[in-house]
Amino acid sequence: MDWDYLRYVRALAIGGTLAKAGEILGVHQTTVLRRLDHMEEALAVRLFERSREGLKLTAAGEMAFYEADKLAAEIENLERKLRQETTALEGKIRIATPDTLMAELLAPILTSLLIKYPDIELEVLTDNDVSNLSHREADLTLRPENKPQATWEGERIAAMEYAVYATPGYCRRHRGFDIDERPEQLRWIIPDETFSLLATGRWYRRHLKNVTSVIRCNSLQAMVALARSGAGVAVLPCYLGEDARELRRLSEPLEGESVDLWLHVNQDTLQMARVRLVMAFLVSRLRALEASLEFSTTY
Repeated sequence: MDWDYLRYVRALAIGGTLAKAGEILGVHQTTVLRRLDHMEEALAVRLFERSREGLKLTAAGEMAFYEADKLAAEIENLERKLRQETTALEGKIRIATPDTLMAELLAPILTSLLIKYPDIELEVLTDNDVSNLSHREADLTLRPENKPQATWEGERIAAMEYAVYATPGYCRRHRGFDIDERPEQLRWIIPDETFSLLATGRWYRRHLKNVTSVIRCNSLQAMVALARSGAGVAVLPCYLGEDARELRRLSEPLEGESVDLWLHVNQDTLQMARVRLVMAFLVSRLRALEASLEFSTTY
């Protein structure tokens, strides 16, 4: 079957006459008549009942018109996608990430992105609880997790190391403390269960089971702020602790307690050129920070 038949069937059904169908198609009505005769002869089926008032679809014609109309919509959708590909540096990108990663890692990278691609429109979704970051709501999701869902597409950026931090002033007020042997000597700033995936749950259970003096937080930023003010001791990602001038690192990076940083992409929008472009840009810039994320210098 000639696919062009459907284009003529649709124009004839919408126009209702040979003349109007010709206007829609941009051809003379005699051309439309010849194509209609040829179609019906080739298919051995009558598609239209003809009268002085115009054309009326037969049952077979209605079936052909339904398929023609559906095909026209699909072609329009394809043309729209192709236009998006040719304007790949334009349009909206939705990025989801925890607040701390946005503030400390992603914000300057996104600024560079917008300078390079000024027509990209960013929508940023943040939440302290990484479990609330819906993969379906965003095109790209930057989050720490060691076991991402097998069905998710993405790139592993680095392993984020954690260590123990406090201010020199807090250390002076608690001279002679021993983190490993007598952690109960100290006040600990710890995460609550809402973002336990961010931190070192096994280390807490092993070392702080007898500690009673604690400050519980539902925000990593709150933990950092309290530690910097001298309120207590905290286990923090090294990229945060090392950049805080008020803090002193009190341990080596905790062995076996790192958390992988992943950039996931929504499979529904992965085929869009601008999403692939932004993902590649972020992966490149984030991996350039790998040394600070996987901090291992002796304290």
